[in-house]
Amino acid sequence: MTPVRRRGPWPLWVAVLSLLGGLLLAGTGSGAASTRPQPPPPADPPRQSALRDATAGLFLHWGMFTNPRHYECDAWEKAVTDGGWTPDYWVDEAKKLDAGYIVLATFHSRLGYARPWPSKIPGSCATRRDFLGELIKAGEAKGVKTILYMTDDPKWHDEQGRETLDSAAYSAHKGRDIDLTTRPGFGEFSYDNFFEVMDAYPKLSGFWIDNDNEYWEQHQLYEQIRERRPDMTLSNNNEDTAAMDMVSHEQKTGMTPPYDQPSAIWTPMPRLTESCYKVPSTGAWWYDGQDRPVDTGLNVRRYVANSGTSIKSLMDLQAMVDGRFPPQQQKFTNFMKDYLPPIRESLHGVDGGGYMYGGMQPGAWNDGAYGYLTISRAKPTTQYVHVTTRPTTGDRIRLRDNGYRIKRVTDLRTGTRLPFSQGDGRLTIRSIEDWDAYDTVFKVETEREREGVYPKGSVKAGDPALTDGDFTTYTDNKGTLPVSVTLDLGTRKKAAFLGINQREWSPTHNRSTFGRPEDSARIKDYTVSVSDDGKRWRQIKAGVLESARGIRFIDLGDGVRTRHLKLDVTTTWAAATAPTFHRQLKIDEIQVGHGHVQRR
Repeated sequence: MTPVRRRGPWPLWVAVLSLLGGLLLAGTGSGAASTRPQPPPPADPPRQSALRDATAGLFLHWGMFTNPRHYECDAWEKAVTDGGWTPDYWVDEAKKLDAGYIVLATFHSRLGYARPWPSKIPGSCATRRDFLGELIKAGEAKGVKTILYMTDDPKWHDEQGRETLDSAAYSAHKGRDIDLTTRPGFGEFSYDNFFEVMDAYPKLSGFWIDNDNEYWEQHQLYEQIRERRPDMTLSNNNEDTAAMDMVSHEQKTGMTPPYDQPSAIWTPMPRLTESCYKVPSTGAWWYDGQDRPVDTGLNVRRYVANSGTSIKSLMDLQAMVDGRFPPQQQKFTNFMKDYLPPIRESLHGVDGGGYMYGGMQPGAWNDGAYGYLTISRAKPTTQYVHVTTRPTTGDRIRLRDNGYRIKRVTDLRTGTRLPFSQGDGRLTIRSIEDWDAYDTVFKVETEREREGVYPKGSVKAGDPALTDGDFTTYTDNKGTLPVSVTLDLGTRKKAAFLGINQREWSPTHNRSTFGRPEDSARIKDYTVSVSDDGKRWRQIKAGVLESARGIRFIDLGDGVRTRHLKLDVTTTWAAATAPTFHRQLKIDEIQVGHGHVQRR
């Protein structure tokens, strides 16, 4: 999967949506602009439900050039059938991973552009046996959706020294000369295939599209899909455009901790977002003849990290010609079959905590511990604390409670109730003995209402987006620093801390990906000042805010009483080498706390 940037003109309807999004920009307060983002239209259509409900998907790169390579379509199909390929194997493997969907990447530029269905459109390998139809039917029977991968790219057409695209046959079919090895020619060929499978497979759930093609845009492909099949989802690799239901982020590595893939993702909630990654530690996206090693701990924690940030895990397993997985990958799926059920309620039917959906603070905790929060959709007073890296010493974890009064803490696997205490804004869970090797999960039951935080509407801001309780509105500094944010408590009151949710539109992991430098567009150096009249200010705090996802706290001390607060941001984390994020700052919400839950 080789990402490219968008080429060619935007479809007219996307341009109109962009214009409407621009009309929503309104300057208010402290020189900042209150900005309403442009979600994919419509905001949350029914077709997205299956993806939103899914925790994970199974990514299958599988085609003519799966090892051992086959250069003739008939020979590959015979090898698949003679090897005993069955769709139920893939569906059952997906179920072991608690995956709600399978993305079949067979029409792939480096796997021979193979089409595993009896296509009437000549131009590349098409099988007589309807592998796609069989997979869709088997998945439907067991609650697993099928999504078809489509590529935009003809450039690998002769990578193996053999031509895989038949321009002459396609030209005869169309009645004019078309070169499939060019982007326009291949765009037309793939365009026709979109319509063929839409019409032939009413239960096909969607398309997973590797980037984009100018021909598709110029001929309104996406608009026509929406008209013909409004039930189908559209996902795109590394591009976030209004036409797509979901944006997929490819193979994030190099983070600390290494499983924290969300730290390298730049798409904010509530956007439907996916992280696609290879389960084996080495090798290509497809089976190359080797039984590649699998780091079980890394992959379990990736799965948890993504669930803890409302991101779908699209796990790439390298199917062999007969469809089965190499032994070490098979060992991993068998492990997950037994590992996930005891903690399923903490990973399925949940939202990621610490940001848009509330919850305590994820990330770095005490003594080297690290973890995530998930929150039950059915019962929001139930949170799950996932300790993916246990503390280096001791039998406890300590994290910011974000004003949630805790009623009960239970080890989810054992059912053991654990002692805990609250004070100074933190929850401490004690006497932990049963540390899991990969993910120790605590079920935390809370009171319904948060405590110690001024309620929505009681604090006024220079920019109303900061205190409206709506995470789809935010303030944007438009690249201007320093920036001041002012808050008015109405009367002179206690102010113990600020809880800041910055928009999750940039990574926290400084990296360069596909030639594009990325860095954190978050607060770095700041000061906090107070005033009783909004004119004469007294600085009470200066510091550096950590570059991390989720809610961040600035403690002001117990003795502060004021009417007005002012947060001055002088620098942000992104360097000038990351121009997209340099000097940019977007803040969703700032909450003012007046006290902490105390429970010993």
